[in-house]
Order: sequence, then C-alpha cells, then structure tokens
Amino acid sequence: MTDDAAIARRALPLLDLTDLSESCSEAAIDTLCRDARASRVAAICVWPHYVSRAARLLAGSPVRIATVINFPAGGDDIERAVDDTTEALADGAHEIDLVLPYRSFLAGETGICRSMLGAIREVCDGDRLLKVILESGELATSTAISAASRLAIESGADFLKTSTGKCPISATPEAAEAMLLAIRDRADGRSVGLKVSGGLRSVADAGRYLALADRIMGPAWVSPRTVRLGASSLHAALMSACGEPAR
Repeated sequence: MTDDAAIARRALPLLDLTDLSESCSEAAIDTLCRDARASRVAAICVWPHYVSRAARLLAGSPVRIATVINFPAGGDDIERAVDDTTEALADGAHEIDLVLPYRSFLAGETGICRSMLGAIREVCDGDRLLKVILESGELATSTAISAASRLAIESGADFLKTSTGKCPISATPEAAEAMLLAIRDRADGRSVGLKVSGGLRSVADAGRYLALADRIMGPAWVSPRTVRLGASSLHAALMSACGEPAR
C-alpha cells in the first residue's frame, strides 16, 4: 500500500462530506447522501433547510448529519441561534457546527460568546455534538486562537472547528496546532475533538493534519470521535488514492 493510500484509508472515515455552496440543491443533497453511504464517511454537513431531506435519505445508515448555525457571519443573536438549533435537531441533525461570535470575542465581549455556547450546549443533549467554529483566520494570532479554544472547551464544546471556509484564510496548520494544544491541556478531562475545515483538497492536506494530531495527541487518539475533516472536494481525492472510483 502506498503512503497516499494509507493516508486516504485513514482519512476517509473521518470525513464530514460537505455541501455548503450557494448553488446547493435537492439533487446535490441526494448525490451527497449517496456518496456518504457508499464510502462510509463519518458525517455529512449541509445547510439547515436540507437536514430533513438528508435524514430521510440516510435513515438506517451510521452516517451522521451535521448542520451549521450562526453561519457564516458569527453574529450575536442568541435567541435565533437557539431557535435554529432546536429546529435542526427536530429535523434530524446529530451535530451542530456553531460559529463562535468571533467579532464579539475580539472586542473582549466574551460574555456573549459564553452565553451563546452555553445556550446551544443545553439544547444539544444526548449524543448530539456541539462543534464550535472559531473562524481562526479572523482571530489571526495563535494567542487569540488559544484563548477562543479554551473558552469553547469551558463552554461545553465537543469539537473545535477551524473555520467556515467562507473567509479568505481558512484552516492552517498553525491554527490547528494551537487548537490541539488547548485540547491536550484542557482542565476538565472531557473528550474534545478537532475538525479541520476549509481548503482541504488533497491527500497531502489530510496527511498534514493527521500527522499534526499524531504528534501532539499521539497516534492512538485519532478516530471519528476526535478528528473530522470537513471538505467538499477532498472526497474524490481520497477515493482515488484508495483505488476506488469516486461515485
């Protein structure tokens, strides 16, 4: 097995197969769900108004359904975020990818951030995961990313996610490293994962972040419960490296 094939076989079960494009359609969701079933990825990630359709198409499948809230702007309307989350969960979502109110965070208004994350955490009960999108490219510095990571962990995040993919700077190894260090050094002992999202297109991209997680957390740490790769274009590259045609 080639190195690329080994990386791809390791990465494929970690994939959050994503379509958050403006041109997304019911037909695109049908294709996304078909591909997710066939390649046994961890989850799909779709706009909230497609959750119920995805739930029907993936019924009986282990593939989880993620959706985005407060996305992509990262505003501070807590009531709307709670209402949108409640509706998405009722429609069949298993995972909520919530954008941190990062402008409020940068302005020092951390109370707004804690209030929003705490309110969504209360709604995401049972096995429903809360993945907090830090929008690391807008936070800009490792110091700010580390502080935002700690705030999200303290507020009950199950995963830290790098970015929306809608800003000029998406995932970077430097941001992922700061987030992993915050996860490693968390005080409460809870399991917290990392989702790398934005700009992942090649097997080499996936391998870079897996190697980073191995170095900081240890190679036994990586699993779909601790690492996700959020991408729309990575799937075909992984399937090809595995020797399987992209469906």
